[in-house]
Formats: sequence, C-alpha cells, structure tokens
Amino acid sequence: MQLTGRRALLDAARVQAAARPGLLLHGPAGIGKTALVAALAADPATGTVLHCSPAEADARLPFAGLVDLFARVPESRLENLPPEPRAALRSALLRGGRPADGRGLLAVRVAVLDALRALAADGPVLLVVDGLQWLDEPTAEVLAHVVRRLDAPGIRMLAAERVPDGGRPERLHCCPPGTLELPVPPLTDGETAHLVRTGLGADLPPALLRAVEQSAAGNPYYALELGRAVRHAPAPPGFGALPPVPPGLRARLLERARTLPEPVRRTLLVASAAARPSLTLLRAAGFPDPAAGLAQAERLGIATADADGVVRFCHPVLRAAVHADASEQERRQAHALLARAVPEPVERARHLALAHPYEDEDTARTLMAAAGSARHDGASGTAFELAALAARRTPAAHPAERAERLLAAAEYACDAGRTEEAGEAAGAVLARSGSAAQRVRARLVLLQCAGQALEGTEDLIADGLRDAAGDPHSEARLHHWAAVRGLLCGELTEAAEHARQAAATGDTGTRIDALATLARVRSLAGDPVAADTALAEALTLLSAPRRGAGPLPTCGCRRAGAASHDEAAAEGHPDPAAPFTGARHCATGHVHDEAAVGTRQIAAPPAVPALPALSALPALPALPALPALPALPALPALPAERSRGPESRRLIRMRAILALDSDRVTEARDQVLPLLAVTGEPAGAEDTVATLVALTRIQVRAGHCREALRTAARCSRALADTAPALYAAALAATAGGTVEEARRLAVRAVRASEADGDRLFLLRALAVLGQAELLGGDPRGAAAAVEALQRVRELGEAMCAADPPLLHWYGDLAEALVVLGETEEAGAVLHDARARVPDGAPGSVLAALDRAEGLREAGLGRAREGEVRLRAAVDRLRQLPLPVELVRTLIALGAVERRARRRNAARKALAEALETATRIGAAPLAARARDELARLAAGERGAEAGAGGPDLTPTEARIAELVGGGATNREVAAELFISVKTVEGTLSRVYRKVGVRSRTALAHAMAVAVIASGAASADTTDDDRTGPSAQAVTVSQVARARLPRPLDTRR
Repeated sequence: MQLTGRRALLDAARVQAAARPGLLLHGPAGIGKTALVAALAADPATGTVLHCSPAEADARLPFAGLVDLFARVPESRLENLPPEPRAALRSALLRGGRPADGRGLLAVRVAVLDALRALAADGPVLLVVDGLQWLDEPTAEVLAHVVRRLDAPGIRMLAAERVPDGGRPERLHCCPPGTLELPVPPLTDGETAHLVRTGLGADLPPALLRAVEQSAAGNPYYALELGRAVRHAPAPPGFGALPPVPPGLRARLLERARTLPEPVRRTLLVASAAARPSLTLLRAAGFPDPAAGLAQAERLGIATADADGVVRFCHPVLRAAVHADASEQERRQAHALLARAVPEPVERARHLALAHPYEDEDTARTLMAAAGSARHDGASGTAFELAALAARRTPAAHPAERAERLLAAAEYACDAGRTEEAGEAAGAVLARSGSAAQRVRARLVLLQCAGQALEGTEDLIADGLRDAAGDPHSEARLHHWAAVRGLLCGELTEAAEHARQAAATGDTGTRIDALATLARVRSLAGDPVAADTALAEALTLLSAPRRGAGPLPTCGCRRAGAASHDEAAAEGHPDPAAPFTGARHCATGHVHDEAAVGTRQIAAPPAVPALPALSALPALPALPALPALPALPALPALPAERSRGPESRRLIRMRAILALDSDRVTEARDQVLPLLAVTGEPAGAEDTVATLVALTRIQVRAGHCREALRTAARCSRALADTAPALYAAALAATAGGTVEEARRLAVRAVRASEADGDRLFLLRALAVLGQAELLGGDPRGAAAAVEALQRVRELGEAMCAADPPLLHWYGDLAEALVVLGETEEAGAVLHDARARVPDGAPGSVLAALDRAEGLREAGLGRAREGEVRLRAAVDRLRQLPLPVELVRTLIALGAVERRARRRNAARKALAEALETATRIGAAPLAARARDELARLAAGERGAEAGAGGPDLTPTEARIAELVGGGATNREVAAELFISVKTVEGTLSRVYRKVGVRSRTALAHAMAVAVIASGAASADTTDDDRTGPSAQAVTVSQVARARLPRPLDTRR
C-alpha cells in the first residue's frame, strides 16, 4: 500500500478518529483517500468493521451500500431484533421478505440502529464508507437517520468522499454530529518523486520526472499513471512537451470533453500547447471568439478563463490529456499557429521548432539566439532545452556546429543545476568531437557536474591538460580545478601549487578565483598572512578597470573553471551560480577574454534570422509564410559595480570567513548578510548555499542560535542532502536545536562527505558530530566524541591543516578525553595543539585550550589550578562577541566549582550560563546548565541531610557503579571504550574521594549512597542521588544511562 508523504496525515487522522465519533476524508479523485481509509480501518483496535466501497454504478441500486455494510454480519446477529424491523431489514438486505414500503423504510432504519447497538455491546464498531459520493440514496437516508441517534460510545464512522479541488463534502449529513472533515492534500514534488521511484522500481530522467510532477500536481494516481506512460513511451517528450497520458486515463479525464464541438476542442488543443495561454493569444492564433468555446469547457470542468483573460485548465493533467488526445499532425498545426501568434521570441522559437520536427540550420540558429536570450533573463533551464533542441535540429552535415550547440546546452544545464543532463551532453561531445578545444570544454562541464565528488577526477583533469596544451587560459582553468580538487581531498600542498599556476597564467577571472582558492588553502594551513596577501591581490584584480572588454559567448557561461570554493571550498562548491532556482553557472566557457570575465558580461545575442515559411511543412494545411522574427534586443552589460558579481561574492565570503576565524564576528556578519540581498547579478543555488553556510557559522559563533536554525533550514531547502547543507543544519542544531537532531544530521553530513570523497567537509562534519556527542556530558557520548574528533585530528595532520577551527576541535577532543578519564592523553593533545598555535592566535583558540586544560587539571584532582585556568578562559571570552563559547566555559567552571564544593561560586557561574544560554536560544547548553544547577541543589540538600562527601565526575560515577556491580577492570574498559590503565587510575581517585580501600567497600558505599539518595531527594527529579555514608557519593543518572554504541563513522 503506497502511503508516501502521508505519515503525518495518517498519524493526525488516527488521533482524531479515536477522539471523535466520525472522520470524513475528502479530496479529488486519485488523491489517496482509499489508501488512508484502508490504513485507518486496519487498526486492530477498531473491532467490528462494517465496510462498503460503492462505485458509480451502485448509486442507482437501492440499498446496495447497506447490503455491503452488513455482508459480514451473520443472520444470527439479527434474530433478537423485533419482528417487523427484522423482516424489513432482511428484505432490504435481500435475505427474504417483500420490498419495504413507506412503513417498511422506517422499520429498516430502526432495525439498523438496533443492530448497531447490539454489535456495539460486544465491542467497538467502525462504519466505513469509502465513496460517499456514490452511496445510493436509500442507504444514505438510513445512515443519516441512524448517525443522529447513535448513543453507544463504541460506534464510530470513517468515510471518504470525492470532491473537486477546493470543494466541500456534500454528504456530511451521513456522518455523526461532531465528525471532523479532513481534506487530503496533494503530495509535494519530493514526495511525488519518491512515489514514482518506488512505484516504478526505477528512476526517471530528471526532465521526465519534472514533467510528471507538473502534470500530476501532487495527485498520486496521476503521478503513477503518467510515470508508467513516460517510462514506456517510444521516445521521450521533447522540449516543452507534456508527458504522454495513457489511453485509459485519457478516456476517463476527457469523457465529457470529447462531446464538445470540434472548434472548441481545437481551441483547447492550442491552449494546451501554449506555455501561457490567454484569450488574447488565442485570438491572435486565429480563434475569433475563444471565450465562447471556453465557456462550454468550463461547464464541463475542463478549462476556464479568468477576469484577466488568462486561460487555465482545471487540473494540469487535463492540459496534458487534451494535448495527448490530438494527433501529431494536429499538434504541429497548433504549434504553427502559436509560432505566428506569441510575442516572446523565446516562445516563438520553441513553437517554430516543434512545428518543424526536422533538421534545419535556420531553425537551429533561431533556437540558439533564443537560448542566449533566455539565459540572459535568468531562465537557464529554458536556455538548456532550447540549445539541446537546436543541436537536434542542426543538420548532420555540420558536426562541429552540432557539437558546439550541444556544449552550450551542457553549459546551460550546469547553470540550471541539471547536472545529469549536463553530464550526458558533455559526455556525448567528449566521445565524438575531434576538436581538442571542445573536448576541454566538455571535461570542464563534467568537472562542474561532479559536485563535491572531485576525488576521482584526477584523470579527467590530466587528459584535459593534454588537450589544452598551448592554450594558457584553458590550462589555467584546469589547474584551478586541480587546486579545488586538492583542497577538497586534503592535498593542500598540491592545491596551493595548482592555484599558483592558475593565478600566473589565467585570464583575469580565473586568476581571481585561483587567488581566492589559494587564500583558502593558506588559511586552512594556518598561514593567515599568506591568505590575506592572496585575497588582497584578488580584490585588487577585481576592482581594477578592465579594458577591451569583449563579449562572452551567447551560451552565457562566464568562463571555464569558475570556482566558488569559499568557506571551506564548498560551502559553495566551485562555481558561482546562476539564478537561485537550483541553478548554477557552468564552469566552462569558450571565449577566453580576460577583459570581460571579471564583470561577466554576456554577449548580445545575434539577430534572430527569418523563420522558414510554415508552408514548408508538407503535412500541414497551407498557411501564409510567417514574417521574419525581429532581431532580439542587445543585452546590456551588467552594472559596473563589481561588488555584485560572482567573483566578488566569493571574495567577500572569503574575507568574512577570515574575519570569523579571527573572532571578528560582527565584521564577518556585516560582510555576508548583504550578499543575500544583492540586486546585481543573481546568485545560484550553490553560490547562495555558500553564503548561507557561512552565515550559519557566523550566527552560531555570534550566539544568534534561532537565526542560525532558520538560515540552515533555508540552506537545506536549496541543496538538501548535500554535505554543506547537512553540515550547516547539524551545526545549527548543536547551537539551538537538540543533541539528538544534531547528531543525526552530523552523521548524515559525515556519510555524504565520505561518499563525495570531500575531506574538507568530512573534517567539519566529524567536528560537529564530536561536539554534538560531547554536549550530552556522559561517558558514552564522550567516547563517541573522541572517536569522531580523533579522526578530525588525523585528517588535519594528514592535510597539514592548522587553522583556528581545527585548534578549537583539538580542545574539544581534550575535553572528551577528560570526561573519559584519559587525562594523560588529553595532556598530549593539548601539548600538540599549543605547539601549533601561531603568534597572535585568536583569543577564542586560547580560551578553548584553557577550558580543556582547566577541566584536565580538575580531573587530576587539582581543582584550584583548574579553576584558575577556567576563569582565565572566561575573562578572555568576556572580551569577545562569542556568547556560546562563554556559556560552555561557564558551565565547565560551574561544574568544577560544584565538585570542589564551592557552591556559591558554582551557582553564580551556572546561573549566568543558564541566563545567557536561554537569552541566545542555545537550547542544548541551557539544558546542560539546568542539569548542573539541579546537581548543585541536590548536593546542597544532601549536605543538609548530613552528607559531606565529594561529587564524582560522570566517568568516575559510571566506573564506580560498574565496579560496585562486580565488573572487572577489563570489562569496565570495554564498556566505556577506554583503556584498562585509565580504569585503574580513575578507580584510585574514586577510592580516595569515597574514602574506601577495596572494591567490596566501594560496592557497599555505592549501595548506601543510592538508598540514601532516595530519602535525601525524594521530592526532586534531579539526576544526582546523594546520601549519607562514610563518604557520600554523588552519582549522575546521566552517567549511568545505557546509551547507544558510538557510531563507527569509518564504515
């Protein structure tokens, strides 16, 4: 049973069905009402189910619904009914007796009510009517009578009624008073895609899937029918074509439309072929009074014209059905009429091509000019489809022109984010073209299509460099791609070398991109001075006046290898993107004019040549020759303000990230925010995601946790399930969401990065995973954090990375090790980190290391030294706009003070932490602060009850519990994922704190503590349990929790 996209609705319906006497699902045909009814009726708690599913033919059969409802009710259950009602009901059910007269009809109603009450006496009864609209009138009258008199609480009703889109049920009176009307909404495009994929058992090509989604409009039945038809079609629909509609569905949809007069059907066909049909357009196409014909269609629920003359089909599938119901000859005639009537050059070219389904150079040139115009208007997807159609219309005798147009189509597809189609087109050129230059461009498109997964593209780049030999601009672009690949794959030395080569020989745009990539590489390597130098040189190039600016090719590509690897090289992947509709600029270009690439001017498309006469089509009736299309207007150059172009956006983000890493959070935010509201050249999906990921990082560090969640959600909507978007979502969740959500998203980000071979984002995702695990404050979480953060350390060392975020993560690793009692290893990590700290390191880095060092000192029993370190970290952070880091450090300080029994100092630190965390929306940290305050309160109550012993850390408490329960040191080590040596050292500290000398004495002390804690804190829900013993032991329930085994992220 397909219930794609219905889980939330089904859950809500179950709740309402249990709480109300009736539930009425309604919606149009095919929306999924029957599947929902079946799922709800299958609940074992429903008891006796009386079910009927009437069809249209049943509406004319008296009591057909009642016969179905009582079909499974045995005759014996009717024997106790009074004689007259029983006889009338048996007659209505065709079980004997004469047909009921007027008195008998009343008797039937009485009998049904009595029968339902009798059934309800034995258990719940559910009346199910799936198809109220076809329920015969006598049964409907019986139900309407019965439901108003139902007094047995165990009788409920579940019904479904077909209504038009936006309509209301007409048979609510057949349901009990208080019945909830629940409309069944259409599926989203994502849910439709999943339904089609699972229903067909295969993926449809993106273009076909989009056509199915648009025509089905969220209707599951239509989506599956259209999907099957598209999959088995002899040829895929052409550009702008509607999906095929199978004959059976067509017959049902157009049963009434086929009765319309032929002129009206022709009007509907032309309207279905138009992208934006209107009465004005239909008049221009030769229909003198289209409104009159559409009025007839409106009465049949086919199509309508609104007050502004816009023509709309009552459902998108009707448009597809009308179009599919015509012959190929009739469809060509419709496109011919529209080619003569539409005012827009792009639409005119499309209709011209569809009216001339054969190779023709004039048609191909017209389509390419229209493609350039569409790209300039930001319609990259339309530009791709026009260029692909132009390639198909190019005569086979012109293979070079066909390859050139196919390359343009591939580049436009990159612009539109349609990477699968871009890859197919580029692959075809690479396989067939004899031109080295075309093969280079094809490889550049394939690199662009690789997304984050550049690890396996080494041969693609090497082959491209061989083909590009002697062309310094193409070589520079390929070197830049090699630099981007090295950055993503963690090969920083090679990345820097390739970036330098690209910056030395490329055109201006490539040099800017290469210098930006070099700046990112040097920043990641812990060399901010070199990063600033490279970034300054890029900004100088960007701001320098350009002379001799010539046009770029009409395909709209900016240049080859245009990367937008800012913010960890792929918080936008290499590629300043096109209009934000899921679009991207392709990283290729075929005119290497460095004077133009920086401002990304787009050439004015050539004048559209005269259209061939439509009479050239032998199969069409004679039509007058179409006049020549006017030349498309020259496209103006983009504004001279280079602060709005893709290169500048990338450089601004890079500058903002350098500021962020230097703790200049406000400066970073002020630089990035305007990028989301620029009015110059539009940004595309990945370019926008780059900005959103950068902004998420900034907002998290600035303590704008709620805003970070919203920014990350927007990022996910743009490029869901990609490593950058998942990383941003996980990062925001660690700040303002929940630990569980942060962990789940971080795990997905890790796996996405591993799948792509993207070590740079793998580094970030693992770090967020470690932070999420550490937030729990328990040994199991700490063990998982150590596992993730050790990988961060290993990856960072392999990459020779030493940027500020990495040094922060060293501090996180040391903290996690301290929680596990691995103080010696934590000391080694901190020593390694401090050796990497450069002169003039950001204050937050020093504070993070001080925090970890303070916790380590406290873990070694040197609480006073730990407090000093932690207070130094707090004082340092108070000078910085980093409230999240301050809250973390205050919580650490409060916990150390609490364990040292300095309760006033602990309370002050923790209260400030809670107040700040609540104010900035840092929910996980607020929960940690509340937990620590509760432990503090429990300790104070224990002290008042006579307990004066020290607290145990979570790891100490867990080890004490396991040892007290009889576990050996080796078993404890295996349980907590720590070494036996650590268990021994921690156990010695526990003995000292508790005041015992043996495992037996510890077990007794633990038992006494747990029993006493119940008396000391029976009125609290705090996790700690304290009580009097030789030395009272404070044990955290969090420490005792059996958490899931840490994720092995290496799998």
